[in-house]
Amino acid sequence: MNPLKKKPRSTGYQPAPEKPDWLKVRLPFREKDNSVSTVRSSVEQGKLNTVCESASCPNLNHCWSRRTATYMLAGDICTRRCSYCDVAFGKPFALDPEEPLRVAESAKSLDLQHIVITSVNRDDLTDGAAFHYKQTIELIRERLPDCKIEILVPDFKEKEESLEIIYSAKPDIFNHNLETVERLFPTVAPAKKYDRSLNVLEHASKRGFLTKSGLILGLGETLEEVRQTLKDLRSCGVQMVTLGQYLQPTPTHLPVHEYIHPDIFKELKEYGKAIGFRTVFSGPLVRSSYHADEQTPWYGN
Repeated sequence: MNPLKKKPRSTGYQPAPEKPDWLKVRLPFREKDNSVSTVRSSVEQGKLNTVCESASCPNLNHCWSRRTATYMLAGDICTRRCSYCDVAFGKPFALDPEEPLRVAESAKSLDLQHIVITSVNRDDLTDGAAFHYKQTIELIRERLPDCKIEILVPDFKEKEESLEIIYSAKPDIFNHNLETVERLFPTVAPAKKYDRSLNVLEHASKRGFLTKSGLILGLGETLEEVRQTLKDLRSCGVQMVTLGQYLQPTPTHLPVHEYIHPDIFKELKEYGKAIGFRTVFSGPLVRSSYHADEQTPWYGN
């Protein structure tokens, strides 16, 4: 664990409320030789970071048992201090020039057919680590030419030169998470801007990329605000969306406002499909990369 993760995210202190049954994950006893161990070994040998671990994802064992992981580029220290996120915040180290190759080699060792690559925000870099993404994508393509490459990128402060670097690598899926409704941006993600995120997604859509975004619910948004946000995403050409429950990482993170019932997630899935999304993954434990390989059954048809 990065020691910076132990630093309080805020001066407030509010333990998370007891989770309802639909949010409780039952873990099997770990076997010595299983897929989870295989993925962990590949990640550890490559000295790689995953958002699965860095962001304390509740689906780690489930996804790793399917021999999938979401690689996190550019270190494990983010330059933005979002109140909901468990990734460490602080002054990051210099980029590791060998990291793209190690990610590609790990992906090859696992024979991945669909890979998700994300990163911390690197506002300290002129290109926001866009070229680092490009190198990683190209090295994966050399080793796994049939693997679909999905990237989950920051907003790059809407710098067109950074986006052009990303576009030149031709990822299969361009994902940027909006995270929440417009009203809550100043509280949830003060370093982000609602319109800026929408502009990035619209820009990628207009360039012909398959675009995707995600929201976390339970932060105090209303259903009408969620519906409006989904409309905004569709108006920007986004074709895929994920909706999941916010889980408070520590007592000093943003408190959970409420646990959303699975029936509401089902209702929002139906609404998303009705307004034109090709894929809507909606449920309490859904995350942006959750079953990412199954979110595009129609892709390429």
